[in-house]
Amino acid sequence: MEERKNGRMREPFLDRLARRVVLFDGGIGTEFYRRGVFINKCYDELNLSNASLVEQVHRDYIQAGADVIETYTFGANPVKLAAHGLLESLEEINRRGAEIARAAAGDDVYVAGSIGPLGTQMEPLGPLSREEARELFARQIRALCAGGVDLFVLETFIYPEELEQAILAVRECCDKPVIAHITINDDASSLTGASPEVLLSELVAMHPDVLGVNCTVGPSVMLTWLEQVRELTEIPISIMPNAGKPKNVDGRNIYLTSPDYLGTYAKRYIQAGANVIGGCCGTGPEHIKHMRNAISAYGFKTQAPIAAAKEFDIPTDIRVLPREEKSRLARRLQDGHFVTMVELVAPRGVSARIEIEKARRLFYYGVDVINIPDGPRASARMSAMAMAALIQREVGIETVLHYACRDRNVIGIQSDLLGAWALGVHNILAVTGDPPKLGNYPDATAVFDVDAIGLVNIINRLNHGLDIAGNPIGAPAGMHIGVAANPGALNMEQELRRLDWKVDAGAEFIVTQPVFDLELFHDFMRRIEHVRLPVIAGLWPLASLRNAEFMNNEVPGCDVPESIMERLRRHADSKEAGRAEGIAIANETLEQIKESIAGVQISAPFGRIDTVFEVLDGVRLR
Repeated sequence: MEERKNGRMREPFLDRLARRVVLFDGGIGTEFYRRGVFINKCYDELNLSNASLVEQVHRDYIQAGADVIETYTFGANPVKLAAHGLLESLEEINRRGAEIARAAAGDDVYVAGSIGPLGTQMEPLGPLSREEARELFARQIRALCAGGVDLFVLETFIYPEELEQAILAVRECCDKPVIAHITINDDASSLTGASPEVLLSELVAMHPDVLGVNCTVGPSVMLTWLEQVRELTEIPISIMPNAGKPKNVDGRNIYLTSPDYLGTYAKRYIQAGANVIGGCCGTGPEHIKHMRNAISAYGFKTQAPIAAAKEFDIPTDIRVLPREEKSRLARRLQDGHFVTMVELVAPRGVSARIEIEKARRLFYYGVDVINIPDGPRASARMSAMAMAALIQREVGIETVLHYACRDRNVIGIQSDLLGAWALGVHNILAVTGDPPKLGNYPDATAVFDVDAIGLVNIINRLNHGLDIAGNPIGAPAGMHIGVAANPGALNMEQELRRLDWKVDAGAEFIVTQPVFDLELFHDFMRRIEHVRLPVIAGLWPLASLRNAEFMNNEVPGCDVPESIMERLRRHADSKEAGRAEGIAIANETLEQIKESIAGVQISAPFGRIDTVFEVLDGVRLR
């Protein structure tokens, strides 16, 4: 059930998890320590004595990009609070911990009730029975529910038997989702010696909603654990490492793992199949910010509402343009000509003189069409539509306009598209768009009324003389509709489903992300044979090893194989040699894929269009 807060509905946590990687916050206790709270104090009691500090830490993690914040109640159970003489305050500490987090989280961020081990042995190793342990957990759980948590995270458990009792206690007290964590050793085994595979089977048998590992070790060991178990279960997996092992510096325990390093591992966790990532001891807001960037960069942004392809009544007094009449590009693709497309990025200022001159050179060379991204990587540039119209007017070469959903609502989208048609810009590549957090304006607001699937549906309706509400618009548009696809998508099944939905909505051609891995690309082409649309493959001539590293780490959906990285490493000391090797790699790639594609889109790294000419000169195209 969705929860209503301040008049708004918060999507159920498991629904959100089903469609995107979810980011938790970092280590709250180590943040208190870093901010001067001595370790001889009961940190859970800060919910009563210093609520403003607790709330500020929560807000700092939210500002860094966390989707979920944890209550600071990890040790607020009867056994541990009794050791501090605070047993009578148990309900108040937990309830206030949840209320403080809830106030910081507002309507958009989830609150997870944090529960750790009891701190005493359970049978058969200790005096505590299973039933007694379950009731001790239940006292904490009921108080956290009263404070307004959305889910529970059971973390840093050593013994599976104790974790199981905590899970059972949650199930008896409420119907909220449960994330169950065990902690592991440097060899990826549990602290009781169980191998990753055995530990996973124990966790699966407890039936949590999400399972995983947290604390004790740093990022690398947890990646090893994840890689060994991901294929063994369909249950979502959570990974929350420490910022490495603490070092004692002048009497203080300091975690030395950098935010950048943890951001790199966040990418690797995503690629290995993690569904939830976050940080534990030593991970501060800056670490979480870098992890947020990794999620944004690798395609796990919030999925916008989809305007589904629906049947609609076509006005009887209009003529819908057949595909081959929509544009020169459409006609050439329909006739089977191999098309060449080059990407030019709009300028950051008011003059497009340099870009127009480049377009003129490409036109004289014989390139078929200029492709213009729309605010790539969430950057502010001259309107891509304005640049497309300028190039067509000044040069005479046809353009493909990227159109992103990020910056406009459905009213603005329809207005822009009608204007593009009137200006003579007839080829549209419908894309969802990079999220603002990826660019130079991370605090900018994204719209995302629809995603790329909904955008295709809107264009298709305009092509049939109707707006999105089904109202006639008079003479129809005739836009040639392209869509993007990523042959190297981390979640290929989802990528293929979305491509099928785009085709159902009215897509007419496909442009792929840059192709580097031939095996991945050929597998992708085999899996979309049923689509029967022309595919224009993206090609990025790598300029250097550094450029390849950038593509690998900072461009969504790109994965440069190690074999190519190694070729570029051999020329790392020479810019010219590195550039020549990049062109040779592009030539070889195009030679290998040209028979299976309808055309190629070549990017011009750093705006150097001579690179495009060298690539095309090196391959004979049909």
